[in-house]
Amino acid sequence: MATIIALTNQKGGVGKTTTSSALAAGLTREGKKVLGIDLDPQGNFGFSLGLDIEDSKTIYEVFKYQIPIEAAIQPTEYCDLITSNILLSGAALEFNEPGRELMLKRLLMPIEDRYDFIIIDTPPALNILTVNAYAAADYLIIPMVAEILSIVGVAQIKETINSVRQSVNPNLHVLGIILTKFNRRTILAREVKEMAENIAAQINSSVFEIQIRPSVTVAEAPAHGESIYDYSPLSKPSLDYKAFVREVLYKIKQQEVLHGTQK
Repeated sequence: MATIIALTNQKGGVGKTTTSSALAAGLTREGKKVLGIDLDPQGNFGFSLGLDIEDSKTIYEVFKYQIPIEAAIQPTEYCDLITSNILLSGAALEFNEPGRELMLKRLLMPIEDRYDFIIIDTPPALNILTVNAYAAADYLIIPMVAEILSIVGVAQIKETINSVRQSVNPNLHVLGIILTKFNRRTILAREVKEMAENIAAQINSSVFEIQIRPSVTVAEAPAHGESIYDYSPLSKPSLDYKAFVREVLYKIKQQEVLHGTQK
C-alpha cells in the first residue's frame, strides 16, 4: 500500500510545487513507483513535469465521477501523474455532499496498491481540496521560505492539522518543514529557521536538516518540462533536493519503526 505525502502551505511562492515535483521525481530515481496528484487548480505540477494540462483528463473529472481514477493517470518520464486545471477552483461550491472531505481518500483506494508513494500537491489555501489531501495523507511536508509571512502561514496550518486529526485522520503526521530558497548567509534566514523549529515542535515535528538553496535553474526547469535533476544536475538545488529525498525516506523509516506501521 502506498505511503501518501501531501505538500502544503497556504502561502504561495514557497516552492511547494517545485518541491512536489522534485520529491516525486527523486523517489522514482530511488527505484520507487510514484504517483503524483495535482490538487492545485493552476495545474503546475503536471506542467512542470512535461504534461499538456490543457489536453488531459484531470482530477476534477474524477471528483465529478465523470471518469474512473485510472483513466486520469498519465505516465511521464518521472512518475505517473494526475493533473488538474482551473475547473477545480470551484470545488468549494461544487463538492458539497456529506463526507466531502473524504472524497480523495475513497477515490485512491482502488489504486493504492500499485504505488510505493503518492505525492499530492495542494493549493495555496486551506480549503476543501487541502482538507481532502490531509484526510488521505499519511504525512505532510510543509515547504516555506525564510520570510516572516511564511511563518504566519505555517502557524495557521496547525489549526487545520489538529482539526483533521480530531475528525477524519487521527494518524496524520507532519514529517517536517523544508526551508526553500534558503540563503544561510542572511540573518533573516537564520532567524526564520529558529522560528520554524519552534513551530515544528508545536506540531510534534521538526525542520529538515537539509535546506534548498536558491538558483535560477529552479524557475527554468519547469519551462522545459524537466525535473531539476535532468535540467541542471550539478546545481545547488538539484544536489539539495537529492539529499532532501534521502532524508524523507529516512524520516519515514524512523516513523514506521516507531509506530510499527511498515507498509
